[in-house]
Amino acid sequence: MLKVNEIFYSLQGEGADAGLPTIFIRLTGCNLRCKYCDTEYAFYEGEKMEEETIIEKISKWKCKRVCITGGEPLLQDVSKLINLLMKKNYEISIETNGSLSIEELVNKRVVVKMDMKLPSSQMHDKMKMENIRLLRQTDELKFIIWDREDYEYAKNLIEKYKPDCQIIMQPVWKELPANKLADWILKDEIDARLSIQLHKILWGEERGK
Repeated sequence: MLKVNEIFYSLQGEGADAGLPTIFIRLTGCNLRCKYCDTEYAFYEGEKMEEETIIEKISKWKCKRVCITGGEPLLQDVSKLINLLMKKNYEISIETNGSLSIEELVNKRVVVKMDMKLPSSQMHDKMKMENIRLLRQTDELKFIIWDREDYEYAKNLIEKYKPDCQIIMQPVWKELPANKLADWILKDEIDARLSIQLHKILWGEERGK
């Protein structure tokens, strides 16, 4: 049984699959309190739900792409949900904040989207840096960037760990202009994808979008 904050169908707004129709399963609870968090409502709100019930709820959509998100989904045991989704042939991604081990996840048929926190979040000292080396080519390492200090911190991590996965750089919404971050990436020739939160451009802060 899992505590679920919300289940909805929308377009993926971030990362390598931005723009693709996706079913989101947002789980309740987070162990971090990032300064710029845009899903504080997921800290506590939610209802307990059997994994089979979750599968039943999402089956009303034809979409076979699912993103398990939060909060921080790894605070709960998501193994049963993942196994049920795999049996139903869903494409699965899971968004995690980098503070909990992903060792078990990388042995499953899921895309790990890991958000490695930077200084502006005030949570960067809680990261498990060893997670970076576990990421596979099909996974994503995301950096949410507020300012130049964040960017330089992320750049140093990339140089130090040389991750095999896709690298995503995303400006904090309404804080860092996307074109400024784009200029930094191009000037330093960082092999990263710029992400600009498509869902917020389309629907603003509306929940369930």
